[in-house]
Amino acid sequence: MVLWLLFVCAILVTFVTTFGRKWYDRNCRKTTGRCHCTTQLHGKTVFITGATAGLGRETAYALAARGARVILACRNLNKARKVAEDIVRKTANPNVFIRLLDVADFDSIRRFAKDFLADGSHLHILINNAGIGSQKLWRSPQGLELTMATNHFGPFLLTNLLLDTMKKSAPSRVINVSSIGHTCCKQLPWDDLGGFQATHSGWATYSRSKLCNILFTKQLAERLKDTGVTANSLHPGVVSTEIFGKVDNWLFKSFIAPLVSWFGKTSVEGIQTIIHLALSEELATVSGKYFSDCKESKCSRLARNPEAAKKLWDLSERIVGLSEETSLA
Repeated sequence: MVLWLLFVCAILVTFVTTFGRKWYDRNCRKTTGRCHCTTQLHGKTVFITGATAGLGRETAYALAARGARVILACRNLNKARKVAEDIVRKTANPNVFIRLLDVADFDSIRRFAKDFLADGSHLHILINNAGIGSQKLWRSPQGLELTMATNHFGPFLLTNLLLDTMKKSAPSRVINVSSIGHTCCKQLPWDDLGGFQATHSGWATYSRSKLCNILFTKQLAERLKDTGVTANSLHPGVVSTEIFGKVDNWLFKSFIAPLVSWFGKTSVEGIQTIIHLALSEELATVSGKYFSDCKESKCSRLARNPEAAKKLWDLSERIVGLSEETSLA
Protein backbone atom coordinates (compact mmCIF):
# COMPACT_ATOMS: atom_id res chain seq x y z
CA MET A 1 0.00 0.00 0.00
CA VAL A 2 2.79 2.40 0.91
CA LEU A 3 4.62 1.66 -2.32
CA TRP A 4 1.43 2.26 -4.26
CA LEU A 5 0.91 5.65 -2.59
CA LEU A 6 4.50 6.63 -3.31
CA PHE A 7 4.02 5.64 -6.95
CA VAL A 8 0.83 7.73 -7.24
CA CYS A 9 2.56 10.71 -5.59
CA ALA A 10 5.47 10.43 -8.03
CA ILE A 11 3.04 10.43 -10.97
CA LEU A 12 1.21 13.47 -9.59
CA VAL A 13 4.45 15.38 -8.99
CA THR A 14 5.64 14.60 -12.52
CA PHE A 15 2.30 15.69 -13.99
CA VAL A 16 2.15 18.94 -12.01
CA THR A 17 5.75 19.93 -12.68
CA THR A 18 5.65 19.05 -16.37
CA PHE A 19 2.35 20.64 -17.30
CA GLY A 20 2.67 23.35 -14.67
CA ARG A 21 5.94 24.43 -16.23
CA LYS A 22 4.39 24.43 -19.70
CA TRP A 23 1.47 26.54 -18.46
CA TYR A 24 3.86 28.93 -16.73
CA ASP A 25 6.04 29.27 -19.82
CA ARG A 26 3.01 29.94 -21.99
CA ASN A 27 1.23 32.40 -19.69
CA CYS A 28 3.87 34.01 -17.49
CA ARG A 29 7.18 34.18 -19.39
CA LYS A 30 5.86 37.02 -21.53
CA THR A 31 5.64 39.19 -18.39
CA THR A 32 9.28 38.78 -17.38
CA GLY A 33 10.44 41.82 -19.33
CA ARG A 34 12.81 41.99 -22.26
CA CYS A 35 15.48 44.50 -23.18
CA HIS A 36 14.97 45.44 -26.82
CA CYS A 37 17.66 48.10 -26.89
CA THR A 38 20.10 47.84 -29.81
CA THR A 39 22.78 50.11 -28.32
CA GLN A 40 26.38 49.06 -28.99
CA LEU A 41 29.19 49.57 -26.48
CA HIS A 42 32.32 49.87 -28.59
CA GLY A 43 34.82 52.05 -26.74
CA LYS A 44 33.00 51.62 -23.40
CA THR A 45 34.38 49.87 -20.33
CA VAL A 46 32.15 47.70 -18.14
CA PHE A 47 33.11 46.30 -14.75
CA ILE A 48 31.10 43.41 -13.30
CA THR A 49 31.45 41.78 -9.87
CA GLY A 50 30.43 38.17 -9.44
CA ALA A 51 31.01 37.61 -13.14
CA THR A 52 32.10 33.97 -13.17
CA ALA A 53 28.64 32.45 -12.64
CA GLY A 54 24.91 33.04 -12.97
CA LEU A 55 23.69 36.53 -13.76
CA GLY A 56 27.16 38.08 -13.75
CA ARG A 57 28.53 35.66 -16.33
CA GLU A 58 25.46 36.00 -18.54
CA THR A 59 25.65 39.80 -18.32
CA ALA A 60 29.31 39.70 -19.31
CA TYR A 61 28.44 37.65 -22.40
CA ALA A 62 25.67 40.05 -23.39
CA LEU A 63 27.73 43.22 -23.03
CA ALA A 64 30.86 41.76 -24.62
CA ALA A 65 28.70 40.77 -27.59
CA ARG A 66 27.86 44.47 -27.97
CA GLY A 67 31.52 45.39 -28.21
CA ALA A 68 32.25 46.54 -24.66
CA ARG A 69 35.60 46.21 -22.94
CA VAL A 70 34.52 43.91 -20.10
CA ILE A 71 36.38 43.44 -16.83
CA LEU A 72 35.42 40.41 -14.73
CA ALA A 73 36.01 40.81 -11.00
CA CYS A 74 36.56 37.52 -9.20
CA ARG A 75 38.16 35.63 -6.33
CA ASN A 76 38.93 32.51 -8.38
CA LEU A 77 41.28 33.47 -11.20
CA ASN A 78 41.33 30.01 -12.75
CA LYS A 79 37.55 29.92 -13.04
CA ALA A 80 37.46 33.50 -14.29
CA ARG A 81 40.09 32.74 -16.93
CA LYS A 82 37.95 29.94 -18.35
CA VAL A 83 34.87 32.16 -18.40
CA ALA A 84 36.77 34.98 -20.10
CA GLU A 85 38.16 32.61 -22.74
CA ASP A 86 34.66 31.28 -23.40
CA ILE A 87 33.25 34.80 -23.78
CA VAL A 88 36.02 35.77 -26.21
CA ARG A 89 35.43 32.62 -28.24
CA LYS A 90 31.66 33.08 -28.43
CA THR A 91 31.57 36.84 -29.01
CA ALA A 92 34.79 37.31 -31.01
CA ASN A 93 35.51 40.25 -28.70
CA PRO A 94 39.11 40.07 -27.43
CA ASN A 95 38.61 42.86 -24.88
CA VAL A 96 37.60 40.68 -21.94
CA PHE A 97 39.85 40.87 -18.90
CA ILE A 98 39.95 39.49 -15.36
CA ARG A 99 40.87 41.18 -12.11
CA LEU A 100 41.41 39.67 -8.68
CA LEU A 101 38.82 41.01 -6.24
CA ASP A 102 37.16 39.68 -3.10
CA VAL A 103 34.25 42.06 -2.63
CA ALA A 104 33.87 40.98 1.03
CA ASP A 105 37.43 41.99 1.87
CA PHE A 106 38.05 45.73 2.23
CA ASP A 107 41.82 45.26 1.79
CA SER A 108 41.24 43.41 -1.48
CA ILE A 109 38.92 46.17 -2.68
CA ARG A 110 41.47 48.87 -1.89
CA ARG A 111 44.27 46.96 -3.64
CA PHE A 112 42.09 46.48 -6.69
CA ALA A 113 41.02 50.14 -6.79
CA LYS A 114 44.60 51.35 -6.43
CA ASP A 115 45.76 49.16 -9.34
CA PHE A 116 42.77 50.04 -11.50
CA LEU A 117 43.14 53.77 -10.97
CA ALA A 118 46.88 53.56 -11.66
CA ASP A 119 46.07 52.28 -15.15
CA GLY A 120 44.19 55.47 -15.95
CA SER A 121 41.35 53.41 -17.38
CA HIS A 122 37.90 54.79 -18.07
CA LEU A 123 34.85 53.21 -16.47
CA HIS A 124 31.42 53.71 -18.00
CA ILE A 125 29.31 50.99 -16.40
CA LEU A 126 29.78 49.48 -12.93
CA ILE A 127 27.55 46.50 -12.16
CA ASN A 128 27.56 45.46 -8.50
CA ASN A 129 26.21 41.97 -9.01
CA ALA A 130 28.15 39.75 -6.57
CA GLY A 131 26.00 38.47 -3.75
CA ILE A 132 25.57 35.59 -1.33
CA GLY A 133 22.97 34.25 1.08
CA SER A 134 24.09 31.94 3.87
CA GLN A 135 22.19 30.11 6.59
CA LYS A 136 25.38 29.92 8.64
CA LEU A 137 27.29 32.69 10.36
CA TRP A 138 30.49 33.45 8.46
CA ARG A 139 32.85 36.36 8.96
CA SER A 140 34.64 38.63 6.51
CA PRO A 141 38.38 39.32 7.00
CA GLN A 142 37.37 42.51 8.84
CA GLY A 143 35.00 40.64 11.16
CA LEU A 144 31.69 41.63 9.59
CA GLU A 145 28.88 39.17 8.96
CA LEU A 146 29.79 37.83 5.52
CA THR A 147 26.45 38.37 3.77
CA MET A 148 26.36 42.03 4.75
CA ALA A 149 30.04 42.47 3.85
CA THR A 150 29.56 40.89 0.42
CA ASN A 151 26.16 42.31 -0.51
CA HIS A 152 26.40 45.85 0.87
CA PHE A 153 29.57 47.09 2.55
CA GLY A 154 31.95 45.78 -0.12
CA PRO A 155 29.97 47.29 -3.03
CA PHE A 156 29.61 50.53 -1.05
CA LEU A 157 33.38 50.87 -0.66
CA LEU A 158 34.18 49.71 -4.19
CA THR A 159 31.73 52.14 -5.78
CA ASN A 160 33.02 55.10 -3.80
CA LEU A 161 36.63 54.35 -4.68
CA LEU A 162 35.77 54.23 -8.40
CA LEU A 163 33.49 57.26 -8.54
CA ASP A 164 36.11 59.83 -9.52
CA THR A 165 36.99 57.71 -12.54
CA MET A 166 33.32 57.28 -13.40
CA LYS A 167 32.73 61.03 -13.23
CA LYS A 168 35.68 61.61 -15.54
CA SER A 169 34.25 58.95 -17.88
CA ALA A 170 30.71 60.39 -17.81
CA PRO A 171 28.13 59.66 -18.96
CA SER A 172 28.40 56.54 -16.84
CA ARG A 173 26.13 54.30 -14.81
CA VAL A 174 26.17 52.41 -11.50
CA ILE A 175 23.85 49.40 -11.40
CA ASN A 176 23.18 47.62 -8.10
CA VAL A 177 21.53 44.19 -8.18
CA SER A 178 19.05 44.01 -5.31
CA SER A 179 16.03 41.73 -4.79
CA ILE A 180 12.33 41.77 -4.05
CA GLY A 181 13.46 40.04 -0.88
CA HIS A 182 14.19 43.52 0.50
CA THR A 183 10.47 43.83 1.30
CA CYS A 184 10.87 41.24 4.07
CA CYS A 185 13.09 43.60 6.07
CA LYS A 186 10.93 45.86 8.21
CA GLN A 187 13.71 47.58 10.16
CA LEU A 188 17.47 47.86 10.21
CA PRO A 189 19.55 47.05 13.32
CA TRP A 190 21.37 50.38 13.44
CA ASP A 191 23.30 49.39 16.58
CA ASP A 192 24.89 46.40 14.82
CA LEU A 193 24.32 46.68 11.08
CA GLY A 194 27.65 45.04 10.32
CA GLY A 195 26.71 41.96 12.31
CA PHE A 196 29.75 42.16 14.58
CA GLN A 197 27.63 40.88 17.49
CA ALA A 198 25.37 38.58 15.46
CA THR A 199 25.04 34.97 16.55
CA HIS A 200 23.13 33.72 13.51
CA SER A 201 22.48 34.50 9.88
CA GLY A 202 19.94 33.58 7.22
CA TRP A 203 17.08 35.04 5.24
CA ALA A 204 16.74 38.02 7.61
CA THR A 205 20.31 39.09 6.91
CA TYR A 206 19.96 38.56 3.17
CA SER A 207 16.78 40.66 2.95
CA ARG A 208 18.48 43.32 5.09
CA SER A 209 21.42 43.46 2.69
CA LYS A 210 19.11 43.80 -0.31
CA LEU A 211 17.27 46.67 1.38
CA CYS A 212 20.65 48.32 1.91
CA ASN A 213 21.36 48.01 -1.83
CA ILE A 214 18.32 50.17 -2.61
CA LEU A 215 18.89 52.72 0.15
CA PHE A 216 22.54 53.04 -0.90
CA THR A 217 21.50 53.55 -4.52
CA LYS A 218 19.02 56.28 -3.65
CA GLN A 219 21.49 58.21 -1.52
CA LEU A 220 24.23 57.73 -4.11
CA ALA A 221 21.93 59.16 -6.79
CA GLU A 222 21.34 62.23 -4.63
CA ARG A 223 25.07 62.81 -4.23
CA LEU A 224 25.73 62.30 -7.94
CA LYS A 225 23.34 64.95 -9.24
CA ASP A 226 24.81 66.98 -12.11
CA THR A 227 27.90 64.74 -12.40
CA GLY A 228 26.83 62.73 -15.44
CA VAL A 229 26.80 59.52 -13.37
CA THR A 230 23.51 57.75 -12.65
CA ALA A 231 22.74 55.04 -10.10
CA ASN A 232 19.82 52.59 -10.18
CA SER A 233 18.94 49.29 -8.51
CA LEU A 234 16.90 46.32 -9.64
CA HIS A 235 15.21 43.04 -8.87
CA PRO A 236 16.25 40.51 -11.54
CA GLY A 237 13.43 38.11 -10.69
CA VAL A 238 13.57 34.70 -9.08
CA VAL A 239 16.31 33.19 -11.21
CA SER A 240 17.47 29.58 -11.28
CA THR A 241 21.23 29.96 -10.78
CA GLU A 242 24.03 28.13 -8.95
CA ILE A 243 23.45 30.13 -5.77
CA PHE A 244 20.40 28.02 -4.90
CA GLY A 245 22.46 24.85 -4.88
CA LYS A 246 24.85 26.34 -2.33
CA VAL A 247 22.30 26.97 0.44
CA ASP A 248 23.06 24.55 3.27
CA ASN A 249 19.49 23.86 4.33
CA TRP A 250 17.69 20.53 3.84
CA LEU A 251 14.22 22.06 3.51
CA PHE A 252 15.45 24.62 1.01
CA LYS A 253 17.32 22.09 -1.10
CA SER A 254 14.43 19.60 -1.03
CA PHE A 255 11.52 21.89 -1.85
CA ILE A 256 12.36 25.51 -2.64
CA ALA A 257 15.34 24.90 -4.94
CA PRO A 258 13.41 22.45 -7.16
CA LEU A 259 10.53 24.90 -7.46
CA VAL A 260 12.92 27.67 -8.46
CA SER A 261 14.52 25.32 -10.98
CA TRP A 262 11.14 24.48 -12.50
CA PHE A 263 9.42 27.86 -12.39
CA GLY A 264 12.17 30.46 -11.98
CA LYS A 265 13.63 32.59 -14.73
CA THR A 266 16.59 31.41 -16.72
CA SER A 267 19.81 33.41 -16.41
CA VAL A 268 19.18 34.97 -19.83
CA GLU A 269 15.75 36.14 -18.66
CA GLY A 270 17.21 37.29 -15.35
CA ILE A 271 19.75 39.67 -16.91
CA GLN A 272 17.22 41.54 -19.04
CA THR A 273 16.67 44.32 -16.50
CA ILE A 274 20.42 44.60 -15.87
CA ILE A 275 21.24 45.16 -19.53
CA HIS A 276 18.20 47.43 -19.89
CA LEU A 277 19.67 49.68 -17.18
CA ALA A 278 23.11 49.46 -18.79
CA LEU A 279 22.04 50.21 -22.36
CA SER A 280 18.74 52.02 -22.61
CA GLU A 281 19.07 55.54 -23.98
CA GLU A 282 15.80 56.55 -22.35
CA LEU A 283 17.43 55.97 -18.95
CA ALA A 284 20.45 58.17 -19.65
CA THR A 285 19.40 60.70 -16.99
CA VAL A 286 17.22 58.46 -14.79
CA SER A 287 18.75 57.93 -11.37
CA GLY A 288 17.82 56.68 -7.92
CA LYS A 289 15.10 54.35 -9.17
CA TYR A 290 14.28 50.69 -8.58
CA PHE A 291 13.44 48.45 -11.54
CA SER A 292 11.95 45.04 -12.23
CA ASP A 293 11.11 43.39 -15.56
CA CYS A 294 12.71 46.28 -17.47
CA LYS A 295 10.45 48.94 -15.98
CA GLU A 296 10.41 51.12 -12.89
CA SER A 297 8.90 49.30 -9.94
CA LYS A 298 7.76 50.18 -6.44
CA CYS A 299 10.05 49.25 -3.57
CA SER A 300 9.09 48.98 0.09
CA ARG A 301 8.22 51.99 2.23
CA LEU A 302 11.44 51.66 4.23
CA ALA A 303 13.45 51.53 0.99
CA ARG A 304 11.92 54.90 0.06
CA ASN A 305 12.85 56.53 3.38
CA PRO A 306 15.43 59.32 2.71
CA GLU A 307 16.39 59.56 6.39
CA ALA A 308 17.19 55.84 6.46
CA ALA A 309 19.24 56.20 3.27
CA LYS A 310 21.28 59.05 4.76
CA LYS A 311 21.77 57.21 8.05
CA LEU A 312 22.88 54.07 6.21
CA TRP A 313 25.40 56.06 4.18
CA ASP A 314 26.95 57.69 7.25
CA LEU A 315 27.13 54.40 9.14
CA SER A 316 28.57 52.57 6.13
CA GLU A 317 31.28 55.21 5.76
CA ARG A 318 32.40 54.60 9.32
CA ILE A 319 32.31 50.81 9.06
CA VAL A 320 34.33 50.60 5.82
CA GLY A 321 36.72 53.35 6.92
CA LEU A 322 36.05 55.57 3.92
CA SER A 323 38.30 58.61 4.16
CA GLU A 324 37.12 62.15 3.47
CA GLU A 325 39.33 62.31 0.38
CA THR A 326 37.44 59.50 -1.37
CA SER A 327 34.03 60.12 0.14
CA LEU A 328 31.30 62.05 -1.63
CA ALA A 329 30.18 63.51 1.70
